[in-house]
Amino acid sequence: MPLKIVRNDITKMTTEAIVNTANEYPAVGTGCDRAVYDAAGLDDLLSYRKEHIGTVKEGDVFITPGFSLPAKYIIHAVSPLYIDGKRSEEEKLRSCYQKSLALAAENGIRSIAFPLISTGGFGYPKEQGIRIAVDEINGFLLNHEMLVFLVVFDEKASQMGKNLYPDLEAYIDRNYVQKKHEEEYREAFFTDEVAADEAPKPYDVEAARLEQARAARRRNARFPEERELKAKNLCVGSVPAPGVGMAPPLASKKKMSLEDEDAAIEELDRNLQERINHRSDSFSEYLLYLISSKGMKNSEVYDRAIVKKRVFSKIKTNPNYHPQKLTALCLCIGAKLNLDESRDLLSRAGYALSPCDKTDIIFSYFIEKEIYDMVEVDIQLEEYGLPCVIA
Repeated sequence: MPLKIVRNDITKMTTEAIVNTANEYPAVGTGCDRAVYDAAGLDDLLSYRKEHIGTVKEGDVFITPGFSLPAKYIIHAVSPLYIDGKRSEEEKLRSCYQKSLALAAENGIRSIAFPLISTGGFGYPKEQGIRIAVDEINGFLLNHEMLVFLVVFDEKASQMGKNLYPDLEAYIDRNYVQKKHEEEYREAFFTDEVAADEAPKPYDVEAARLEQARAARRRNARFPEERELKAKNLCVGSVPAPGVGMAPPLASKKKMSLEDEDAAIEELDRNLQERINHRSDSFSEYLLYLISSKGMKNSEVYDRAIVKKRVFSKIKTNPNYHPQKLTALCLCIGAKLNLDESRDLLSRAGYALSPCDKTDIIFSYFIEKEIYDMVEVDIQLEEYGLPCVIA
């Protein structure tokens, strides 16, 4: 799930948890801290802090109930006081985000809202604070499923976020947390067990993952320019680079002997009989059959497909489980299926490869050319403005 920038009051957010910029000692500060205490119930929250938490050093976090807030929990991040940038302020600020997200995950929290930690009364430069926040949150979301909001209070900060990260989804809407919107995102993401791993996402949510993938690439330098240039030769409708995914010319094929023809016919018969034997398989059963018939390991397939192990485990252990279409397409790449096998597998989950859908066309192209590399697929998805897989 992507990071969203929201212009709002942190105390009005209807996420499962909000983050507060806390003091080291059990005392109420100014700005965000004061607003959170007042909205939660000052006496209740302060008493809880004194009785159960006590003193906490800069960069560390702790969790409390939300009391009177719409959020169930408050994660308090003890924010660093900015002096000159040479006293580990950045390290402590990054720690606030890292530890807050880790604590949320430990407590099974699936949606959380952050303020711009330390950029108010603690004096951290706002532009640097936004960069650090987006960097740490996106880094966390590469390996975790959580709905994360970065809440900015003023128009200047929200505009700064859009300027720094123009492709990052930004909601400039003070009414976001009205009851109607609350019901929309809670129903969309958290209605059943499947939602935690593969929540059905509206298109705008998927599109925001583009920036997530780009940020990861810039930060980790995983995809050099040379590779991207090479990938551009693989665009749908273009001619592949020489030697890349191309079959040899027909004229160069040797004529089969009678023995070879007989062996080939027998192999076709065996394959046909195998398909007939598996005609009633579910998506899960047929995928596992294909993996086994190709002599592959499950881990090899889901790693190549960039599919999480827990999602693959659901497919493996539940014969009636149907993944999202994008997950199914990735598994076609992971299992190195040909076009017929891919169509057959997809149909068992109720999907088809559409000639009118850009994502389907790109996956079909790579499958047809036997280029089973999700990095190359992902680059092309990004080139065509489509949701990326590696995020």
